[in-house]
Amino acid sequence: MEALVASAVGVLTAAGIFLILRRRTFPVILGLSLLTYAVNVFLFATGRLAVNAPAVLNKYEDVPYTDPLPQALVLTAIVISFGMTAVIVMIALGAYLSAKDDHIDMSARDSVDDAGEDA
Repeated sequence: MEALVASAVGVLTAAGIFLILRRRTFPVILGLSLLTYAVNVFLFATGRLAVNAPAVLNKYEDVPYTDPLPQALVLTAIVISFGMTAVIVMIALGAYLSAKDDHIDMSARDSVDDAGEDA
């Protein structure tokens, strides 16, 4: 079970980083989403992976339980990442509507022009 979760976190992280390095805004947004999913799965796995175990301690029986704190952290992270994704999508949509293109063009000429303006 641990190897499967570790592999899932690795694949989500690798795919997220790959998409973040793209030159369009939509894949960057998807890459950020995949990275937040990877962090959420990692946080969830820190609470001990147990199948059919309650999330609270039973004071009458000695049964294995999972830690509820990582579950609460993941729930909070899901809400925050959903809100941030909505904000990023709106910013990207505004940039696309104003420029009529979502391609990120960082050529050497642009960086030389920016350096000349600062001096």
